[in-house]
Amino acid sequence: QVHMVESGGGLVQAGGSLRLSCAASGRTASIGWFRQAPGKEREFVAAIVSSADNTYYADSVKGRFTISRDNAKNTVALQMNSLKPEDTAVYYCAASTYSRGTEYSGNYHYWGQGTQVTVSS
Repeated sequence: QVHMVESGGGLVQAGGSLRLSCAASGRTASIGWFRQAPGKEREFVAAIVSSADNTYYADSVKGRFTISRDNAKNTVALQMNSLKPEDTAVYYCAASTYSRGTEYSGNYHYWGQGTQVTVSS
């Protein structure tokens, strides 16, 4: 089975940076990051496909966030720069056996427990 464990969340001021990490056991085709704020639906953030190292980003984070993967260690990082208060949410990493459709949460079978990111004004 694939197990996902997120870490690196915390409290940061607007304009600051955080680096989230996801430790994944087992092989995965794609790793995605999603976030969910109170009262909001789960939102796609970024994804990476291991076979081609393709990366995908939501428009809201493009240019600010960077996703990377260490295939040997089965770890994925999400570097978040220029954080905004609207980035505040619980962030989840997830694993998919698909290399396409990475922006859809329904394509992911394995999810981590989530890590809280809070950005103050």
